[in-house]
Amino acid sequence: MHQITPHTDFIKGAVLLIDKPVDWSSFDIVKKVRNMISKRLGLKKLKVGHAGTLDPLASGLMIICTGKATKEIESYQGLEKEYIATLYLGASTPSCDLETEVDHTFPTDHISPELIHKILDNFKGESLQVPPVFSAKRIQGRRAYDFARKGEELAMRPQLINISELEMLDFKTPELTLRVKCSKGTYIRALARDIGKALDTGAYLAVLRRTKIGQFSVDDALIPKKIEELLINL
Repeated sequence: MHQITPHTDFIKGAVLLIDKPVDWSSFDIVKKVRNMISKRLGLKKLKVGHAGTLDPLASGLMIICTGKATKEIESYQGLEKEYIATLYLGASTPSCDLETEVDHTFPTDHISPELIHKILDNFKGESLQVPPVFSAKRIQGRRAYDFARKGEELAMRPQLINISELEMLDFKTPELTLRVKCSKGTYIRALARDIGKALDTGAYLAVLRRTKIGQFSVDDALIPKKIEELLINL
């Protein structure tokens, strides 16, 4: 699926697994792939799309579709995602991640592995999650972050999500690392915020890496530079 060979037909449709670096937006990845392929093959136009946004501060697996394979994007978007997330406990930010500065600090002395395990169990299964105000959700035709960055008040509607697996991988105050397997539409930043509140402290997302989308793994993904090298050698 993600192998680039001399027989790959990007117009008929190819599905590529890409390991997105930190500080690249999802649009950056799509633009880079489109430009690399178009330049190498001398194409004036090429459809390229992705099956699920990753924030610029996050890294990991993205599914990129080209040509007629872009019609399959919706089927990939609905697949479960798996993430490795590191939460910073004892502080909060307006964006629920490192995009904005810390606005409040909280005590963490009361937090133990036993308390964390107990709290995490409450987040498994279906629940209503309030998306972060600093998100790309469309509200009244605008992105939510447009309102938030201008300091405008905005009420975000809760949405139904499902967390099928939630596991503590490591805990050393103030950092808590989790493995999360969840449905489409789940905001890990919002999960970090809500776990912080449930622990009677604050929390924000410090590091996020998407490791799986359905049966597809980041272990099989290529970094953009590797794709460029493969295209040059076609």
